[in-house]
Amino acid sequence: MSETAGGPSRREFIETVGLIGAAGAVGALVAGCSRTREQYAHYRWPPLLDQAPDGPALRAGLVGCGGRGTGAATDFLSAGPNLEIAALADVFQDRLDECRKSLRENKGVEVSDERCFVGFDAYQRLIETDVDIVILATPPYFRPQHFEACVDARKHVFMEKPVAVDPVGARSVMASARTADGLRLCVVTGTQRRHQANYLETFRKVTRGAIGDVVAANCYWNGRVPWWRDRQRGWTDIEYMLRDWVNWTWLSGDHIVEQHVHNLDVVNWFLGDAHPEKAVGFGGRWRRPSGDQYDFFSIDFTYANDVHVHSMCRQIAGCADNVSEFVRGSEGYTNCRDEIWSPDGRAQWRYPYEVDDDGKEIDPRPYVQEHIDLVTAIRTDQPVNEAARTAVATMTAIMGRISCYTGQALTWDEMMESPLRLGPDRMEFGPSALVRAVVPVPGTA
Repeated sequence: MSETAGGPSRREFIETVGLIGAAGAVGALVAGCSRTREQYAHYRWPPLLDQAPDGPALRAGLVGCGGRGTGAATDFLSAGPNLEIAALADVFQDRLDECRKSLRENKGVEVSDERCFVGFDAYQRLIETDVDIVILATPPYFRPQHFEACVDARKHVFMEKPVAVDPVGARSVMASARTADGLRLCVVTGTQRRHQANYLETFRKVTRGAIGDVVAANCYWNGRVPWWRDRQRGWTDIEYMLRDWVNWTWLSGDHIVEQHVHNLDVVNWFLGDAHPEKAVGFGGRWRRPSGDQYDFFSIDFTYANDVHVHSMCRQIAGCADNVSEFVRGSEGYTNCRDEIWSPDGRAQWRYPYEVDDDGKEIDPRPYVQEHIDLVTAIRTDQPVNEAARTAVATMTAIMGRISCYTGQALTWDEMMESPLRLGPDRMEFGPSALVRAVVPVPGTA
């Protein structure tokens, strides 16, 4: 990657962050967790327009044509006028065909044959077209490599969370984010709560001291396994794992990274875009039908000023479900979403939802809003770049996963120096030892 004007090269940056830690690396994180107005003073609020302003046509290419990618492409087309999906890329022809059909039937969009690319190099061929924006929605294992290629090609990016599955990948995204800043590229990630009006208004109240200084937090994503794929005759090991990717650690990061990163990102956000200094946790596997991942995790994260955060996530059907965040302060507490209470539990504030004709509260539409905010940033020449902070949230989740897999207490500095990289040395269809599911055993892993 070329050097940015007056700044270090990408390689120099990666080497540097291992020494100085994420706060110095991304330049926007706040070290302390127990301040209110001061720590949020420079937060950049998204505009939250109902639709992006008009302007010259913006052409987007989609890399990763599964359900989330197809949904992201549809949300992009709904974000404002004069927006196009101009190219598609996927490893599998059938996934590309399904996406292409969905866009045709639901949005009236026809992507020509010469702009549809299949294979492990499909992303690069798409990037070489005249698209202005690249939507990255493959399994997150591929995200660091794909993001780096987009930045090298000077493309604006929407990329789904998480942005990596291992420490090397997370640091790569941090480095590419810094290069993107120098090129004034716009990057929005799939942490949609940061584009959700009720979360943002609750956060605004916290920045103005509504709960005092933060003293503790809790976050949860407890639910069921979202889906899995049974292996079909003729599939190679790599094809099977790619089609069942959400259940394999090297492809998804495990569900603490792939899914619970949302809740961890909210905690980091409400603590001043901070990151934990230490993590110790436990987890295990009991009922998972495929892959090599855990069914549950429970971690105690320690942030600056001895602020503790309890993180819990589980994917087991038939249990008590909970997807939420709570931040507790010296003068009250909040669910981060739409309510604030006093220390004795009395309601102090609730977000004023709009209601429909039947009196039902209308939830914000964050999946479209994040694309509205991206297009608005591009068309108003006000660059926004969320990649670094999402890399920090991803690293937070990775840190918790490794602590649970090993049973060891870990520090943030250890994560920023870790050489751990998951996945095969060469990506190609065929046999792979990774398919032999080896579940980590704490104390021996």
